[in-house]
Amino acid sequence: MFTHDFIVIGGGAAGFFAALHAEGSVALLEKTAVLLSKVKISGGGRCNVTHACFDPKELIKNYPRGGKELLGPFHRFQPRDTIEWFESRGVQLKTEDDGRMFPVTDSSETIIQCLLNEAKKRGVDIQLRQRILQITKDADGFTIERKDLPPLRCRRLLLATGSSPEGFAWAESFGHTIQKPVPSLFTFNIPTSPLKDLSGIVIDPVVVTVGEFSQRGPLLITHFGFSGPAVLKLSAWAARLFAEKNYNIDITVNWLPDLSEDQIFDTLKFASQKPFPFPQNFWKAFAPLTSLHQTSHKVLRELSHRLHADTYHVEGKTTHKEEFVTCGGVTLKEVNFKTMESKLCPGLYFAGEILDIDGVTGGFNFQNAWTTGYIAGSAISEDQSRIH
Repeated sequence: MFTHDFIVIGGGAAGFFAALHAEGSVALLEKTAVLLSKVKISGGGRCNVTHACFDPKELIKNYPRGGKELLGPFHRFQPRDTIEWFESRGVQLKTEDDGRMFPVTDSSETIIQCLLNEAKKRGVDIQLRQRILQITKDADGFTIERKDLPPLRCRRLLLATGSSPEGFAWAESFGHTIQKPVPSLFTFNIPTSPLKDLSGIVIDPVVVTVGEFSQRGPLLITHFGFSGPAVLKLSAWAARLFAEKNYNIDITVNWLPDLSEDQIFDTLKFASQKPFPFPQNFWKAFAPLTSLHQTSHKVLRELSHRLHADTYHVEGKTTHKEEFVTCGGVTLKEVNFKTMESKLCPGLYFAGEILDIDGVTGGFNFQNAWTTGYIAGSAISEDQSRIH
């Protein structure tokens, strides 16, 4: 006897969206007392819902892991569909200059209320503070044993538990392989940086490199090291390298990426004072020289090299704001991306960050949640209609 057709474990964006797109009797179990906690804090409490990138081939370039697998799903549900879904429920979104999209209210509460209202309308059985002891499977479906509560039974189960170790353990119990989770999207601690006194200055563009990975964009100097889009993107693409080196590694910064080292030298040779559009304080940290044309070519060569390939030693990381993204999770080749169903355990589905998928900052991680949740929920609905 089934208590529900479909049970979702995890009350975040992916789990919610799957529950809203599934037919039949649907329950959503959340271990804490709070739903959609990442939605609440995202974008400084404004909720960066998605990104204004409407070409799936361009969109997947923002995913250090999972881009190839998401190409098909993005042809079925992409940012344009996310915008339409929210707007058809009265939530208008706006696009900022960098492509990030937020509700016009600038409040994540708008998104949360929209999702909660839809869940209520669709009769989703939401249960909070759920302590799950064990999940087992037999020929018919799944049994979820709970602390101090009767067990639940369902035909189909979705794990949308983010980077929770419990979610990974349940996936493993059904035969899945977990790519070791490590942090992604973090800023660099550089205790030896001579630029720390310049906290708040942004240099745009720079190219930051570590190992074989490079990213171009704005860099923000902070009192502890470096942050800003170029740094955050590099931390995502090189997440495994940073973890392997225990966040102790040299990076290089090209402060003038549109010029070669020789072009920088030639410019310095014929300049009397600051020849590049840097803030005055920043330039002084590099060239505390009264006059460049009185400086030896040897010193100018050294300065050219430093502006072209300035080396810093990273010693540790700091989480970007309160946003925490993990690289790692369920191995992607074990999942069917047409349905988000496990290839190893029929009736088991995945959505969101439990998968080894992560995007750079800018609304891409939420778009992964909406897309994989939509596909899982829709696939379960099609299955339901076949049963009945």
